[in-house]
Amino acid sequence: MAEGTAPDLVDPLALENQVCFALAVAARTVISVYKPLLEPMHLTHPQYLVMLALWQQAPLSVTELGRRLELDPGTLSPLLKRLEAAGYVTRERARDDERSLAVRLTPAGTALREQAERIPPAIVERLAMDLGELRELHGSLTEVIEAARRAQQVQQVQRDGR
Repeated sequence: MAEGTAPDLVDPLALENQVCFALAVAARTVISVYKPLLEPMHLTHPQYLVMLALWQQAPLSVTELGRRLELDPGTLSPLLKRLEAAGYVTRERARDDERSLAVRLTPAGTALREQAERIPPAIVERLAMDLGELRELHGSLTEVIEAARRAQQVQQVQRDGR
């Protein structure tokens, strides 16, 4: 051991100490819990997120949907094409703005919501966590997201200032 180093210091580059690693593994693992619940609905997790946004409010422009889901058009467009092919949504030019595409639920997409209502309680059960713990975790993750956004803004200002 080098002089002046304590044996109990944590390696700052140890994989298991990285926030990014914990978040990546948590995301992949939790999404894998959703997969068997979404398969009977013929939805992937990203498609499920699109449907959640539309069940909350539809129709939505593609631009607004992308903003809510924080997805760029290149990622969102193939999701919408697959949902349209499955018969869950339609995309049509907005009546008031020909440049804008409106995404609407079809009757089949609207009916799918009833099946989807069983997913949140099934996830709580499968994770075997108290609902309060999950709400606390959601709050903590929301704080991490906001902190990361602030850091991105600072980086952008620094880049623009150069």
